[in-house]
Amino acid sequence: MAGKKQFPNGTWQYTFKRAGVLDKPLYLTFATEEEGDQYAERLEALLDRGIVPTEFKPESRIVRLEQLAREFMREAHPSPKDVGALNAALKRWGDTPLPKINAAWVDGIIAEMKRFEKLAPASIRARIGALARCSDWGMRKGHLTLPDHPFRTLPDGYAQYSKADTQAAGVKRQDIERDRRLEPGAAGKPSEYDRILAVINGGVLARKQRPLTLEYPRAHRALFVLAVESAMRMSEMYTLSVDQIDLKKRTVFLEKTKNGDKRQVPLSSVALALLTEHLEERDIPASHPQDLLFPWWNGEASPKARAKVSDYLSKRFNDIFGQAGCEGLGFHDLRHEAVSRLFEKTNLSESQIMKISGHKSHRMMMRYANLRGSDLAAALW
Repeated sequence: MAGKKQFPNGTWQYTFKRAGVLDKPLYLTFATEEEGDQYAERLEALLDRGIVPTEFKPESRIVRLEQLAREFMREAHPSPKDVGALNAALKRWGDTPLPKINAAWVDGIIAEMKRFEKLAPASIRARIGALARCSDWGMRKGHLTLPDHPFRTLPDGYAQYSKADTQAAGVKRQDIERDRRLEPGAAGKPSEYDRILAVINGGVLARKQRPLTLEYPRAHRALFVLAVESAMRMSEMYTLSVDQIDLKKRTVFLEKTKNGDKRQVPLSSVALALLTEHLEERDIPASHPQDLLFPWWNGEASPKARAKVSDYLSKRFNDIFGQAGCEGLGFHDLRHEAVSRLFEKTNLSESQIMKISGHKSHRMMMRYANLRGSDLAAALW
């Protein structure tokens, strides 16, 4: 409850304090105690909910985009992807005064990203998305005002190159949608899936000078099969711990994902058999946490440490795929393969498959619609 006292002239002074809500005490004066009590009751109710009326908020010292973004990264804990996108944006536009941010300014930086930096549409969307989330936070904190919110009112396809963009840039960057699938066997030849397993099981990779013995071949095999069966991302798999796997419920629980959301991944019968076997035979280095499912990651959660593991595994699987004769195949294509199989082999809805794969955008899932459409066509008379 606010403290209050009466001055000799008959007026009343009220003192409001809220740690973590108010930067400093508020001192308000009223002509009568009744008027003060009524106002104090309303103000206390707002402060109890962490709401500070605009007239009592201190004037923000954040006046430039870089100041806003740094404060956002310090307080809001954005994803590593957003941090990277913001840092890239700040190199070019960090000195921009916040009042200058409007629709014309946003259109201008999009044109600059296309015509001068020649960025791919996905990179443009990443920067604009990060700036949008940063400005959302800034508006909630009272650091800036965007009546038309130019980051949120962009038209669909804003990141695609127009004819004018292409002419100015001298190049047309387009979204690259991976559509590489594992090829089935034909004319007595084994499928790509079987050829890859044969290379891994062989445990030796060819080299110009001397062969390379594949370290942890059983773990490589488990990671490959799990990727095809579950649609999980590489980093989601190699950071798994044993307690995230529930064999009885046939699920893997992912607490930290690329999109920041938790999700539960159901296991096919193939994945269930694989994990049951792998849990018994996993080989974890003595220097690593012993509850890990795979041996490559040492448990360090920094983006740099995880990027190092991802880079190593991507290169190693490129070697494996190359020796198996799978031209143009990358590890991330296995996620595309897994989602395609969910459309082909199950009756799950698109929304259910999105919950399994962790895709956020229906646009990302539309590429798989032709698979379900083909199945429907095949069922017609």
